[in-house]
Amino acid sequence: MLAKVNTGTVLGVEGFWIETEVDLAPGIPCFQVVGLPDAAVNEAKERVRAAIRNSGYEFVPRRITVNLAPADLRKVGPLFDLPMAIGFLVASGQLESPHLNDYLVVGELALDGHIRPVNGCLSLALLAAQRGFRGIVVPAVNAREAALVDHIEVHGVESLAQCAAILQDPAAHPACQKKHPSSLPLSNGIEGDFAEVKGQMRAKRALEIAAAGGHNILLVGPPGSGKTMLAQRLPGILPAPDFQEALEITKLHSVAGLLQTPDGLITQRPFRAPHHSITSAGLIGGTSQLRPGEISLAHHGVLFLDELPEFRRDVLEQMRQPLEEGSLTIAKAARALRYPAQITLVAALNPCPCGYLGDTRIPCRCAPMQAQRYRARLSGPLLDRIDLQVEVRRLNDTELLEHQESEASISIRERVTRARAIQKARMAAKGGPSANARLNTQGLRQHCQLDREGRQMLRETVQHLALSGRSHDRILKVARTIADLEQSATIQAAHLAEAITYRLLDTCTLEPGFN
Repeated sequence: MLAKVNTGTVLGVEGFWIETEVDLAPGIPCFQVVGLPDAAVNEAKERVRAAIRNSGYEFVPRRITVNLAPADLRKVGPLFDLPMAIGFLVASGQLESPHLNDYLVVGELALDGHIRPVNGCLSLALLAAQRGFRGIVVPAVNAREAALVDHIEVHGVESLAQCAAILQDPAAHPACQKKHPSSLPLSNGIEGDFAEVKGQMRAKRALEIAAAGGHNILLVGPPGSGKTMLAQRLPGILPAPDFQEALEITKLHSVAGLLQTPDGLITQRPFRAPHHSITSAGLIGGTSQLRPGEISLAHHGVLFLDELPEFRRDVLEQMRQPLEEGSLTIAKAARALRYPAQITLVAALNPCPCGYLGDTRIPCRCAPMQAQRYRARLSGPLLDRIDLQVEVRRLNDTELLEHQESEASISIRERVTRARAIQKARMAAKGGPSANARLNTQGLRQHCQLDREGRQMLRETVQHLALSGRSHDRILKVARTIADLEQSATIQAAHLAEAITYRLLDTCTLEPGFN
């Protein structure tokens, strides 16, 4: 007898429909799984056999063939255990389920018949809604996550027997109660406050601009100047994510197996800070398990790369596409996987190998050629994609020892939120990006017009610093953000002048007193 159960798998961050076909035929007893399974799927045979017996059902000795269609799509992970077991029970006549075709079923089986959680349930719930299924059956631990999706029933199950009962009579088992998005508190996740940072007014101003326009920023300064402390406080001045952004963040962390929230929804913008020894696959994604990398896990949040020149150059160069486009595409065999990566990059580096080039108190021990080689680890095209480059100098004795009131993150966040609202309203009619950093060529022409004085200033700057076209555009985007912070409808000369000062490395100077 043949039974078919709907299930799914996750490739990249998207769900793909899979049909599990279970055929029981006379012959020498065996259990075979076909359809391009990986090792974890092949090992499901023993888990399914033990779970069926320990759940009070009979494992009928037959020639069992399980086909996971389509056959040309690689099947990865243990989430096919539960649909295989349900298919066997239906094919062997131990379960009658007239509603079986209305549900998507996923879950990993323990040997005693209990169901363990799986990764990517949110992506699979979205798949179920897109394909018009009545509902989805998931492990109980994943139920809150799947219940974030509208227009489908979500049944969380703890055992194979409970799953069979639900599929036999869904009406007798209430679905998980959904929470309306408005009832889920969204937060910016403040853990540190800018009020704790002494001095560094220029760096704070640059980070405010970065937050307001979604711009990438590079902090250059000696060890102990506060670069890491500043970067860690950037999420605290970002506006809270809206529900759609929170859903995208949650989906990525669910696929990566990092979702640990009681409501199933991540309500804070992520802050990721990988070590400089990270590999290309770890940063960009696309490992053998097709997990998203650190750059995608920072989607709608902050990616902090400390000691930037210490990262492998080939790793950094692969960041060009996501920094420019807000997403990245990785080709795997015959399939291309797309990972979202709309991030605010915060990078930090020392001005030289010893870290004290240009420092007023500690002399630099590096030869000029050493400092040049150190800086050369960062390519021009990569630096072109960083909008703001600012020096973080060492605090003097007065700044370090005396207590001075500093502006709190909450007041900075109010200005940032107001500027983001201006950008969103400006682009709402055209459906474009809601952050100035992602303005396209058409958006630049329309929203970044300069007066005669501004055009002359920018022309002289481009000629003097030999800026690329991309650097030219990024100066305009930063100037547009500064104008939005000042609630100015037009870019004035003062806004443009300030934006130009944030091209530190283009001036090729890190001398004392630069700022």
